[in-house]
Amino acid sequence: MARLTALLGAIAAALAAVLFLPATPVAAHDHPSGITDLVTPAVVRLEAVSHVEITLLDHVGELKHVERSYDIPFAVGTGTVVNPDGTIVGLRRLAVNPDDVAVYAANRIFAEHHKVKIPADYDKHKLSDDLLDHHLQECYPPKTDTATCIINVTTDITAYPNVSPASPNGYKVKCIKAGPDPDDPAVLVPLTPATGVGMPTAPLADKVPDQVGSPTNVAGFLGRPGPDVHHNVVIAHLGQGGGQGQNGRPFADPEKKKDEPVELGGLADKGMVGAPVIGDKDGHVIGLLVGGGKEGKMLGIREVLGVLTQAKVTPRRGTIDTAFEAALTRYHTKYYTEAAPGFQRVLELYPGNVVAASLLKTSLAKRGGPEDQGTRQLAATTPGTSRPLWPFIAAAVLLFLAAGGGAYLLWRRRAPERPTELPQPLAAGPPLDEGANQTVVVRRSQSFPVVPQQQQQVMTAQEAPMKYCTSCGMRLGPAHRFCGYCGHPIET
Repeated sequence: MARLTALLGAIAAALAAVLFLPATPVAAHDHPSGITDLVTPAVVRLEAVSHVEITLLDHVGELKHVERSYDIPFAVGTGTVVNPDGTIVGLRRLAVNPDDVAVYAANRIFAEHHKVKIPADYDKHKLSDDLLDHHLQECYPPKTDTATCIINVTTDITAYPNVSPASPNGYKVKCIKAGPDPDDPAVLVPLTPATGVGMPTAPLADKVPDQVGSPTNVAGFLGRPGPDVHHNVVIAHLGQGGGQGQNGRPFADPEKKKDEPVELGGLADKGMVGAPVIGDKDGHVIGLLVGGGKEGKMLGIREVLGVLTQAKVTPRRGTIDTAFEAALTRYHTKYYTEAAPGFQRVLELYPGNVVAASLLKTSLAKRGGPEDQGTRQLAATTPGTSRPLWPFIAAAVLLFLAAGGGAYLLWRRRAPERPTELPQPLAAGPPLDEGANQTVVVRRSQSFPVVPQQQQQVMTAQEAPMKYCTSCGMRLGPAHRFCGYCGHPIET
């Protein structure tokens, strides 16, 4: 039965292999080199404003309370969403104003109310009038018991996601953790976390590539996202050396065709500071763009992960990212027919996804065309509109062989063997020895063939005496030379 089971199992496996051959081979694909689409949906524009409310207590003349409020923009840059709830990694300079806006507000309100010339800057000034100057100095921070100004400063940070149509108001975030220096990483969380499936996120790498000249991509915004402002992607290469914090990792073109530090420094000043630096190997974020002027550098991913850990924030991917990455794999391997439904699903989950909408448009345009690998493989394996007949013919032959083989093995298994002729039990005679051992049944040996018994009249006890085997005690026929049961010769 074991052999029958093994044979039927092998035949069933062969039938499955033939009957269930896929019309289109399915293969696993890695993301191609240089991909930035994994990150760009999660890139956001950051704009930071210091909001100051100041009340001047005028004691010079008639007692008056003068109230003013000022909004002071102090930073624009780029951030990266790392959690579906809208949590962002950026730089401290994009979240914390390094200037003392209370001094700025004091200068403004004194100049406006007392009609004196004071620059609207962040420096403390003196006036020629001793009384006014005394009141001005008492207005400047830090606050004292004799202060002439009551000042309240808040920071308003807005993130504008990469969506279409553009979000006019974005969403508000606050800084919960940041390093001490302006170019240290910062963690910003939304005041109202995103609900449902949330927002697209960017995958973060574990470390920075060590190889000098490793290609990267820097993606960010030079303005607030809108119909005429899209995310900008710049190719750059990692240079030699570098360190933690503001020392950073320099950029350097290995072919020396352009000055990458100057180019990236200029882009940082225009709004791409804090932008994610994307590794060319797998499309993960390996750092953030820092610096400015004539020196753009990269802050490594380990510093970013360290601040996230201190803030007790775990970066994670969401449902949108899973659907988008699956569609993106098909798109970049030119399976446009299969990619299109995937991008449609992404847009159902997150209708404003600019990157998914653009790739869907391209997929629909190329679907079924000469570049579509899915269509080409289908045409190669399926002539016309019918499936080839040879798999079904082979399956029929294997099925016939399986049925025949199974029937034959079952017949061999169940066929009765030819019974061995055994001597008839003793009808009469002396009793057997009660102490004799139990009789052992032994098949006839080919060395001692049994002579067929002759058809003759049975003799009575008076005509011929009965004979018994001296070895086993079984009755012997009149013409037997050997015992028909044990094969012992009767002459002995």
